[in-house]
Amino acid sequence: MEYSAKMLKEDALKGKTFVVTGGGSGLGKSMSTYFLELGAAVVITSRNTDKLLAVKDELETKTGGRVAAIGCDVRNYDEVENMVAESLEIFGKIDGLVNNAAGNFISPTERLSANAFDTIIDIVLKGTKNCTLALGKHWIENKETNKIVLNIVTTYAFTGSGYVVPSATAKAGVLALTRSLAIEWAKYGIRSNAIAPGPFPTEGAWNRLVPGDLKDKFDLTKKVPLKRYGNHQELANLAAYLVSDFSAYINGEVIVIDGGEWLKGAGQFNLLEQIPESMWDRVEMTIRSKNKKE
Repeated sequence: MEYSAKMLKEDALKGKTFVVTGGGSGLGKSMSTYFLELGAAVVITSRNTDKLLAVKDELETKTGGRVAAIGCDVRNYDEVENMVAESLEIFGKIDGLVNNAAGNFISPTERLSANAFDTIIDIVLKGTKNCTLALGKHWIENKETNKIVLNIVTTYAFTGSGYVVPSATAKAGVLALTRSLAIEWAKYGIRSNAIAPGPFPTEGAWNRLVPGDLKDKFDLTKKVPLKRYGNHQELANLAAYLVSDFSAYINGEVIVIDGGEWLKGAGQFNLLEQIPESMWDRVEMTIRSKNKKE
């Protein structure tokens, strides 16, 4: 199967403009690329302006689309408002927001300083709130409808997870924000949805989450029933669908794309897959023996 196949028809996003935070690298870059290939204009933002400008040139050359690279620290509401204003000046309108900017690293929680914890909360939760509020206010005040906010969360936003507690805390907040605004802002023509990805390796995030030789000691594909990592195009396909008009009746949903990883971890007896086939014969005989005695 070709996991990198592209799903939507050409020009499916023609005439639309999207802001993608953290759009200069990783999954943000992959989503931005596909949006451009489908005819959209894209604003990519991050704190590293020099890197953004290089990615802008790369994406425009690759896709022939229009890209604006605007430096913005999403933790700062004034910078977010300036980013929105500049985006509107360039493109005239914004049709959707993809809150993708994130920060994460692994650590026992008791080893974290308060500042380290706050850094993740500020980027993920506060940054998502800032961008959503700034754009939402603009859309509502100008009576602009058919708008979409798409948030990137995680499966542990609804299960929790040790060793990434700041991220789990922040992503859970983003998920609550997604569902809450889906109800409150629907009357304004603003939909709100989320994607919860499983393991999609990216150079930056992956080096922080499974640094050094941890990659060799912990093969995360073993946790995935499909026994593989996700392909970036698979996530870009889902994101493009959710920001398109084809998903106009989807609101307040979080869609998991993880090959079944979180369900496997949630099932109490899923670890039984480690039992070899030969042992199941003995298990079955034991159970039948006990049933006869009863």
